[in-house]
Amino acid sequence: MTIKVIGIGLNGSEGLSPHILSLIQSATVLVGGDRHLNYFPDHQGIKVKIQNLNSLISKIKEYQIKQENIVFLATGDPLFFGIGRFLLENFAPSELSFYPHLSSVQIAFNALKIPWQDAKLVSIHGRDLEPLIKEMKNGAGKIAILTDMENSPQAIINLYHQLSLPHHYQIWLCENVGAKNQKISLINDLHEGDTLERVSSLNIVILLKDKDIYKQIKSQDLPLIGLDDHLFLGFPDRPGLMTKKEIRQLILGELGLQQNQIIWDVGAGTGSISVEMGRFAHHSKIYAIEKSAIAVNLIEKNCRNFGVYNVKIISGSATKVLEKLPHPDRVFIGGSGGEMDEILNIIDKKINRRGKIAIALATLENLTQAQSWLNKHGWDYKILHTQISRSLSIANMTRFNPLNPVYIVSANPST
Repeated sequence: MTIKVIGIGLNGSEGLSPHILSLIQSATVLVGGDRHLNYFPDHQGIKVKIQNLNSLISKIKEYQIKQENIVFLATGDPLFFGIGRFLLENFAPSELSFYPHLSSVQIAFNALKIPWQDAKLVSIHGRDLEPLIKEMKNGAGKIAILTDMENSPQAIINLYHQLSLPHHYQIWLCENVGAKNQKISLINDLHEGDTLERVSSLNIVILLKDKDIYKQIKSQDLPLIGLDDHLFLGFPDRPGLMTKKEIRQLILGELGLQQNQIIWDVGAGTGSISVEMGRFAHHSKIYAIEKSAIAVNLIEKNCRNFGVYNVKIISGSATKVLEKLPHPDRVFIGGSGGEMDEILNIIDKKINRRGKIAIALATLENLTQAQSWLNKHGWDYKILHTQISRSLSIANMTRFNPLNPVYIVSANPST
C-alpha cells in the first residue's frame, strides 16, 4: 500500500474533492503539521504531528511494516518546494502517491489576474538571497518569492531599495492565499526604513516589472556628479547593461573634464556617461556616438529627462562618423563594436595634442588589444583595475554584492 501525500489549501477540507476526502477518512495513520491535523479534528486514525523529520521517517517506516494506511498531509503542491522532495529522498517513488492541491503561487497569480507561465520562481525560505538578487538584477518580468520569518516581505522591500535597480517593480504581498481571509496588497509605497505591520506568516511576494515606469526626476535633488543608476532608462532586455555609478565617477576623474571642450562618447549605450559629462561640463559640447537605434532612443530620453541639452547624438558606426566630427579634447570609449584599432587610429589623427582619452574594458583580450595599440603608437597611458562591491543589509547582517570588474585605460598622445 502506497503512502498517500495529499496537498491541502488554506481553506482546509472545504477545498478537497469527495475522492480526496475519502482517502483521508480511510487513513489509519494521518501525518501532518498542527494546522493540517486541525482540519480533521474528528479523524479516528492515529495522528502523527510533524516535528523532527528524521525520527518521523523511522516512525512512518514502522507503520509501513504494520501495513497501516498512511496519509501524509502537506501544503498546496507537495512537489513544489514542499515535503515531497524530502519524502522521495527517503522512500522509493513506487511507495508514494501524490495528490496535489493548488499551489500558493498559482492562487496568487490568479488573484492578481496575471498569466504566470513565464514567471521565475524563487524560494528564499531557509535559503540564500543570491538567486533572488540575480533575477532582480537580470530584470525578470515576474518573480514569485516564497518567504520565511527572516527572509520576509520586509527584507525583500529593503533589498529592492538597496539594489538601486535600473527598472521598477510592483511589489505585491499575498497573505493567506486561498483562505477566506486572503489579502493581496501593493506595498510599493513603503520606503526603506518603513516597516510592515502584522503580516501573516503564510505569505508569498510577487514582483511584477513595470514597463517604462521610472521615478520622476527632480533636478533640485540631483548631485553634480554620481547619478543613481535607477534614474536612467535602460535596455528592457538587458537592464544591467550600463556603466555603473561608481565607474562613471572614476571615468570622469580620469578624463579631467573642463569647460568649453569638444568631447566624444564613443559607443554611448544608454547615454549615462554623456549625461554625466553634459551636466558637469555644461559649457562643453558632447557628441554621443551610437549605432544601435534602440540605444539612440534611450540617449534621447535620458538627456531629456535630466535636462541635458549640450549632447548631440550621432547615429551610426563610429568608424564611419568620427572623421566628420570636430577635433576632440576628450574621448571616452565605452564600446568599440570590434573596431578598437580603427577607432583609435581616427582618434590619433583628430584629437588635440593636449587631449586625453579613457577606455572602459571588461575583458583581458580587449585590454591587451588597446594596450598593444597604445604601445605601438607611443601614447602615454595608465590602467585602473576596478573591483567594486556594494553593501547589502540582509536581516541583521551586512554582505557585499560585487559589480563586474572593469579596466579603465586613461591615455594621452605623447608630446
